[in-house]
Amino acid sequence: MDQTQTPIIEVRNLELAYNDYVVMRDINFSVTKGDIFIVMGASGCGKSTLLKALIGLLRPQKGEVLYSGIDLWALDDEGQKAVMRRFGVLYQGGALWSSLTLSENIALPLEIYASLSRGQIRDIVALKLAMVGLSGYEDFYPSEISGGMRKRAGLARAIALDPEIIFFDEPSAGLDPVSARMLDDLILQLRDTLGATILIVTHELASIFAVGTNALFLDDRKKTMGAIGNPKELLRTSRDPKVIEFLTRGERQEGAVS
Repeated sequence: MDQTQTPIIEVRNLELAYNDYVVMRDINFSVTKGDIFIVMGASGCGKSTLLKALIGLLRPQKGEVLYSGIDLWALDDEGQKAVMRRFGVLYQGGALWSSLTLSENIALPLEIYASLSRGQIRDIVALKLAMVGLSGYEDFYPSEISGGMRKRAGLARAIALDPEIIFFDEPSAGLDPVSARMLDDLILQLRDTLGATILIVTHELASIFAVGTNALFLDDRKKTMGAIGNPKELLRTSRDPKVIEFLTRGERQEGAVS
């Protein structure tokens, strides 16, 4: 990493809470442009809560969330919206509108935020569906396709506006191993094709080791960060029993990272 380069995401001294209940505290990390950054940990450790703070859905109790040096939570509403237009988000269930076709779902952000003709929007929709392997499914409704296809359709919508940063919330949840691996491959392709920076909230080991360039482990007992680094290197070098237990599911699985 070029030490003179401003991180595309930087989190400083973050504390998150619901009323008086502290979910996590003293969270510090940075994400470099082009990273596939993993936020990992056991269920209930605060991964999704952290994601909400990163994408503008939950105000931190303390600390800063910086995008290219700009603190998201220090901005007014219009300033926040301008920063958040740099984001694409794939929610856990895909979050597609059930009453709209895939084409209409993907067209929606383009119609709201881009000054484009109907023909231009149609062409972009076709391109985004092709990028996620769903050419020919433009007129299908979400209920007419599989769970894995709905995830990919949600991803097509997330990249409709060519975001600089793509956030994924448990992308492999509910998918069979083959579909999960296809989604991992697609994440790598999109990082390379779009030049996007990617942050993934997940507890799926296969995905963590397959795509992660850097990772943050959240410790549910201490309510803070337990480790940070490349997940394969953390497995080899960490002396934290919680980290090792998580990355091996309680068993040493050296073959998983070979």
